[in-house]
Amino acid sequence: MKKFQKLTALLLSFLLLACVMAGCGKTDDSDFPVNTAPGDSPSNREDEVNQQAHETDQDTSGTRAMTFGIQNYGGGGIDPAKEINCAWNVSRYGVGECLFKFDNAMNVLPSLCDDYTVNDDHTEWTFHIRDGVKFSDGCDLTAEKVKASFERLFEAGPSGSSAPQKYLEAEAEIIADNASGNVTVKTSKPYVDLRANLAYPVMVVLDVEHTTDYDHAAIGTGPYVASNFREEVGYTMIANEHYWGGAVPFASIELLYMGDASAKAMALQAGQLDLAENITNINDLRSLQADPNFTVTIARGVRTGLAHMNVAEGKLLSNKTLRQAVLMALDDETMCSVTVGGLYTAGFSVLPSSLDYGYENLTDPYAFDAEAAAKLLDDAGIVDTNGDGIRELDGQEVVLHYVTYPNRCLNDFAEAIQQQLASVGIGVDLEIGDSARQWDSYQSGDFDLNGSNWTTVGAGDPTEYLAAWCSTSGANYCGYKNEEYDALYDQLSSTFDGGARRDIIQRMQQILIDDAAVVVHGYYNSSMISRNATIGGAAIHTADYYWLTDEIYPAA
Repeated sequence: MKKFQKLTALLLSFLLLACVMAGCGKTDDSDFPVNTAPGDSPSNREDEVNQQAHETDQDTSGTRAMTFGIQNYGGGGIDPAKEINCAWNVSRYGVGECLFKFDNAMNVLPSLCDDYTVNDDHTEWTFHIRDGVKFSDGCDLTAEKVKASFERLFEAGPSGSSAPQKYLEAEAEIIADNASGNVTVKTSKPYVDLRANLAYPVMVVLDVEHTTDYDHAAIGTGPYVASNFREEVGYTMIANEHYWGGAVPFASIELLYMGDASAKAMALQAGQLDLAENITNINDLRSLQADPNFTVTIARGVRTGLAHMNVAEGKLLSNKTLRQAVLMALDDETMCSVTVGGLYTAGFSVLPSSLDYGYENLTDPYAFDAEAAAKLLDDAGIVDTNGDGIRELDGQEVVLHYVTYPNRCLNDFAEAIQQQLASVGIGVDLEIGDSARQWDSYQSGDFDLNGSNWTTVGAGDPTEYLAAWCSTSGANYCGYKNEEYDALYDQLSSTFDGGARRDIIQRMQQILIDDAAVVVHGYYNSSMISRNATIGGAAIHTADYYWLTDEIYPAA
C-alpha cells in the first residue's frame, strides 16, 4: 500500500503543475485521425485487444496494480439511485453488474441472468438468475436479492436523474422465487426488449441487505470493490475475492480524478498513469496515437453533444422565432472541425448520423446563416432598443443562462456559442460548473441552455433518450410539448417491427428539428488510452459503460 500512496502523492504533485494546461485544445486541422494505433483500423482494433486478453498467456494472478486517470462524475458517488452519473460510476468502476450487458454493437448479452422467457404480449418476463454468483461480501445472489435491489431503486430514486421508471415502470409487479432462481416481471405495457432496459447501469443489482454506504461502498457482484474513497482524489479499488467470473486481473487499482485532459496525457507520457479515458485535447490525442508505446481505442457514433433548450412558458426560448435565430447563428461545422479539432462530427439532429435512423432523409431548415438570423429577429421585433448590443423580447433583455461543465469539450462549445450569439445581439450568461451542478440545473429548470453529452442508444435503442422531449415523460425537464411527437413516442412502446420503429424515430427527429427544440453540437468520439508496457485488453466500449472489466489485464 505504501507504493500506491507514493504513486498517488507523486501524481497529485504532478497535477498541480499540470493544471494550467487547457482541457480541450484548438487546432486548424479538421481531420480527426480515428486509427487506434499505428497500422490499426477502428473497425477491428477493439475486437483485437479484447481477444488478446484471452488468447495471450498473461499474468492474471491478481498480484499487479494499475493507475487509472478518470473524470470525476457525480462527485465520485456509486449509488445508482442518486443520479445517472453515479449509476454509470458503479458500472464503470467494476463494482456492480446488471442482469444483462451490451456488446459493442449494443446487442444484449447475458450477465447475472443466464436465461429468460417472455410472453407473446411482451408484458411478462421471467429471468433466471445465474447460479453460483456471490456479492463481494460473500453473500449469494438470489432472486429475492434482485427483487430487493430493484425495489430499493424505486424507493430511493424516483425523483432523481436516475429515475428507474424510465427503464421499468413503477407499476410493474416483481415476483421472486429463490427455489427456481427466477424473477418474474409483469408490466402493464409491453416492452420491446425489457432485457435492454435492465442492462442500463441504473438497474445494477446491489446487496441491499448489507450495503450501509451506497455513496462510496455499495456492495455489488463486479470484479472490483470500492475502497478508500478520497473526495476530489479518487478510490482504491481492490479485487473481489468472490467474483463469479474467475480470477480478477489486478489486486488493486488507483482511480485518480483528473479533470484536466492534458494533465491525463502528460501523466500517461510520464509513466504516472497506466490507463486514461477521454483525452479531449486533440493534439495530445494525436501524439498518443502516433506513439507506439500506447494503444488508443476510439468509440464513435452513439454520443451527441447538445444543449437542451428550456422552452417552458415564461422562458425566453419559449419564443420559437428566437430559437430559430439561435440555431441559424451557430456555425456548427467550424465549432466541430476547428474549435474542438474534429473530436466531434457536425450534425443537426439529436441522433447521430452514423446510426440507422434515417439521418440522410432529414432536412435542416436552420442551417448556419448569421445575417438571416439577424434579419429574422429584426422582422419579429426582437431588437436592441437601448443600444447596449443586446436585443429585447417583450421588454426583457435576451440574455440566455447557459449551464454546462468542462468535459468532452462542452465548455469549448459553450464559449464559442456565447461569442457567435453575441454577433447577432443575443447575450449568454455562461455558468461552467461540475456535472452535479449541470444535472441539478437541468432537473430544476434553472437554465435557458443546458449543455451535456448523452449516449443516445443507452438501452439498445434511442427510446429512453428521446423521452427527454416527451411531455408525458418524467424525463422531460425542458418544457417541450408537441402532440404529434408525444403520439409517436407512445407508438414506440407497442411497435416491435424494426423498420416501423426506424420510421417513427425518423419522424420524431424531424419534428424536433422543425420546432428548433434543441441545440446540437455534434457527435462525439470517446477514447481509451493504455500504456502497452503495463496494460493489455483495454478498449473503450461503444456506450462507455464498462471501464474496469476482467478483460483488462497486466501486460507484464
